[in-house]
Amino acid sequence: MRLAFALLFALAGAAAGQAGESAPTPGPTPGPEAVYKGLRDGETLTYSVRWGIIPSVGRIKISAERLGTGANSVLKVTTVTGTWGLARGLFKFDGVGESIYQLSTGRLLSASETTEYRDRHIKNSISFDYDARIATYTDFLHPKNSKQLKMPPGEPADLILALIQTRDWNLPAGGSRDALVIFEDQFYPLTIRPESTPDVVYTSLGTFRTTILVPRMEKNPPIGMFRRGSTVRVWIATEDPRHLPVRFEVAFRFGAGTATLIDYRGPK
Repeated sequence: MRLAFALLFALAGAAAGQAGESAPTPGPTPGPEAVYKGLRDGETLTYSVRWGIIPSVGRIKISAERLGTGANSVLKVTTVTGTWGLARGLFKFDGVGESIYQLSTGRLLSASETTEYRDRHIKNSISFDYDARIATYTDFLHPKNSKQLKMPPGEPADLILALIQTRDWNLPAGGSRDALVIFEDQFYPLTIRPESTPDVVYTSLGTFRTTILVPRMEKNPPIGMFRRGSTVRVWIATEDPRHLPVRFEVAFRFGAGTATLIDYRGPK
């Protein structure tokens, strides 16, 4: 799911001309509330990506599939991204990513991505040892960049999936919830809060009254994209019983990329 943001960051890089860590401690034992939520078996969400005033420069398709049975069952979440139309002629981007979640605990077991754009190729993966609190990051094309990372307290999630899971939170006005997000080889301890003013989102699927949720680094010094001034927002439909994440936005100092839901297939 990192690819959904990878496409937006790649577009930002094209537009701009490529313009303290916590000590590891064991996480809490997952309870029933920790069982994976966010996407259900068979669910598929397709988004159209807009960059600034340029409509529909790409597509993001997120799909979930349950594999296995019983305590060993996992949810494989696949993300396929790419530019299309005129934008593809100017800037070709293709990516495929997978995140594997253990359904019985809600834990992210591993994530991988393969992307190609311009003359850059990326192929990496990350896996998690929750007993040792160590994440193993593997760069298949540049092995010298492979490393082991100490995991901060909490249960890591892919950035986009962490935001999609907020559809089940029902955060009240003034409320907040913490999330540990992994993006590439960095951990981001985030606090997610709803904005006070609801918003209405118009899509090809209909009109949705939404709450806007915003993740920020409030408890640690900003790092990575947050230190560079980027902001992230997600619009969750509040009056639709499916609580669809109908829009995502990543804003940079020189523009914003927006992904709006254009197709939805429900769970099995």
